[in-house]
Amino acid sequence: MDTRLDTRLDTRLDTLLKLILTLAVAVPGATLANAAWSKEDPAAGEKLYATHCTACHGADRAGVPPTFPALTDVSKRLEPAQVKDRIKQGGGLMPPFPQLSSQEIDDIASYLAK
Repeated sequence: MDTRLDTRLDTRLDTLLKLILTLAVAVPGATLANAAWSKEDPAAGEKLYATHCTACHGADRAGVPPTFPALTDVSKRLEPAQVKDRIKQGGGLMPPFPQLSSQEIDDIASYLAK
């Protein structure tokens, strides 16, 4: 097969996968309201994680490496600000989560740090 065709197909598949992932995580949680507004609430973060993150990273945070990394030890690999930035901005195959408030992002990050 022509390598140019392979590259175009890979690019289109990556784009399609990103779109599917964005829809899979954004649509179900679009109306979820954060019940607790205190700074860094891991219990609220766990609920938000279940809504927005389990589709890719799993309920046990084990992921599906290498496509979806495990988050069980993310606090050993990334600083809290980096985790929060990744949630907000996305990166690689991970879509951004612009619908989440700063409080919700703080809550998810505090849950992941546990």
